[in-house]
Amino acid sequence: MARVIMYTSGFCPYCKMAESLLRAKGVEHIEKIRIDLEPAQRAEMMDKTGRRTVPQIYIGEKHVGGYEDLAQLDRMGELSVLLAT
Repeated sequence: MARVIMYTSGFCPYCKMAESLLRAKGVEHIEKIRIDLEPAQRAEMMDKTGRRTVPQIYIGEKHVGGYEDLAQLDRMGELSVLLAT
């Protein structure tokens, strides 16, 4: 299974939905980077992704975006393939 990294915050409903979707797909470990607890990580996230909102999700080396992007990959049948790499 591919490595999953998620920039997140403690009170983000989309982060929780993204985590639930990933768990439903069999992901056991999600490396979470809490930008609310580590403010320097927010700047890093924005530099890497060009986005300001959480979640921002990486599967392997690929930035997939936020929850809506993740859900769209799932609807298109591409999420399972990406996770398997």
